[in-house]
Amino acid sequence: MSKSNQTYKELAVPHFTEVFDIIDGVMREFSVPYYMIGASAIALELLKDGIKPSRGTKDIDFAMMLSSMKEFEEISKALEQRGFRKAKAPWTYLYEKDDVVIDLLPFGEIQENDTEDFNKRNSDLHIIGFQEVLENPSRIPIEEKWVNIPPLPGMILLKLIAWSDRPEARENDLADILRIIEHYYDIEFDKIVAEHYDTLDTDDLDERTVASEVLGREARVYLNKSDRLKETIYTILKDNLTEVKLSSLVKHWARQSGEEVEYTFGLLKAFQRGLLKNEENSE
Repeated sequence: MSKSNQTYKELAVPHFTEVFDIIDGVMREFSVPYYMIGASAIALELLKDGIKPSRGTKDIDFAMMLSSMKEFEEISKALEQRGFRKAKAPWTYLYEKDDVVIDLLPFGEIQENDTEDFNKRNSDLHIIGFQEVLENPSRIPIEEKWVNIPPLPGMILLKLIAWSDRPEARENDLADILRIIEHYYDIEFDKIVAEHYDTLDTDDLDERTVASEVLGREARVYLNKSDRLKETIYTILKDNLTEVKLSSLVKHWARQSGEEVEYTFGLLKAFQRGLLKNEENSE
């Protein structure tokens, strides 16, 4: 069995093959660039390196680059003709089999060309960072197809923003970030040695701390593209790095990992340190 076939089956999302084939077909029909985001995208990236998903999900999230609300409505109609039905949120659909939840998040020119209509319909939709992170996506094989997903450093930014919007309902976003940190050192060891060797020059080497700082360094390129994205991320970090015992983010990581809260505070601090490294000289 090929590695891509294993990836396809081991993703363990109900009806994933069927749903993905429909989404792929519709997006190709309308010549719309699309990207898988969220937990399924992280699972695909990790499966590429032989790491199995830690949690199952019936949600599959996509981002699609659109130019107008008319284009969004045409795609919506095409999906309904293929077995999807709309949910309450305008970007959420349910697949007729097993009620698989699909989020299709629009971004791109639609935000500028139909600003008033877009904002009115999508007032609860937060897509800060999509344009910057998805500009250079990772490509992952799924059997005979390829899917674009956010690079892991960019995924952390998107997850932080999603969590900060509704922290009481999105603890899984924090779990996904921690999972990236836990595996990034092994996945990108060669890159760390070649490009970030200074993070290894310490007497008390901790792989997750190194991973956090390197992820921050790699994510900095996205912040340099958008002042709004930079301000949003810096605010989230500031709010959760003021005092250890007041940070809901690091307390959640501590509960999940079994580590002391001071340790998980250090992980977040390392990520911030990576983002800020040589900021004044970055382009």
